[in-house]
Amino acid sequence: MTTYQNLYLDIRRQLLRAGFPGAGLEARELVCCGSGKSREEFYRDSAMYMSPDVEAAIRALTERHIGGEPVAYLIGEWEFYGLTLDVNESVLIPRADTEVLAEAAIEHVKSIEKCRVLDLCAGSGCVGLAIAANAPDSRVLLGEISEAAIRVCRQNVRRCGLTERVKASVLDALEPPPRTIGDFQCVVCNPPYIPRSDMETLDRSVKDFEPHLALCGGEDGLDFYRAVVGKWKPALAKEGRLYFEVGIGQADAVLRLMRREGFGDINILPDTQGIGRVVYGTILEEARR
Repeated sequence: MTTYQNLYLDIRRQLLRAGFPGAGLEARELVCCGSGKSREEFYRDSAMYMSPDVEAAIRALTERHIGGEPVAYLIGEWEFYGLTLDVNESVLIPRADTEVLAEAAIEHVKSIEKCRVLDLCAGSGCVGLAIAANAPDSRVLLGEISEAAIRVCRQNVRRCGLTERVKASVLDALEPPPRTIGDFQCVVCNPPYIPRSDMETLDRSVKDFEPHLALCGGEDGLDFYRAVVGKWKPALAKEGRLYFEVGIGQADAVLRLMRREGFGDINILPDTQGIGRVVYGTILEEARR
């Protein structure tokens, strides 16, 4: 028999040899999931011996991960901006890069009394939920085309205790907004933005497990940006602000799209690697007509 700590160290070494940069965190999550322990219980019991059955379960999860299956899907949850959210193969796994989008929008939303927010292409709902959790005066609508993703959104609304201020609804970002949803002072959108030709070059853990519906943005990756800036202006209130997450090398193209469609005060924000990751702008009054 082995202890929790020794198995954790062994799995971390396996993951490092296999080239996983987050080996320490992933090894801990696999041990916790396979043993049914919380992180606190893992640290408390790290010197204890585990049963052979528990060790076998943890090693089976590890082999699945080394084979390409993301840890987030194996354990059924992931953290984003201080929230622990349910995830499954119906939604993208929340990324640290997307916290740049959430942080920028939160700062803006907190400056507006009773701000109404739309998270379009919401996926797990991570961005909209982070806004609602950190801007307690806001009201948020999570919009997604996928019924399966909407179910995950609703699970996360309940998990975060935000049912009074956050709702989820099926919305198609490629089509004009329904008139019944009203308008919003802030719209955030992390759309599919991978060019079709790049889909086959994605890492296996993304290509084989994450939903292609949430990844592919058309031939040049810009289909959703064109649709949202062209068709969703009626959903923006006077002086409403639109925030996009963008892929590597797309920031300037999205900026030009927004400028052409009547947005002003357009800015690009970098991620932690200095890559343009968020583009945002304010709708001009004449563009809303």
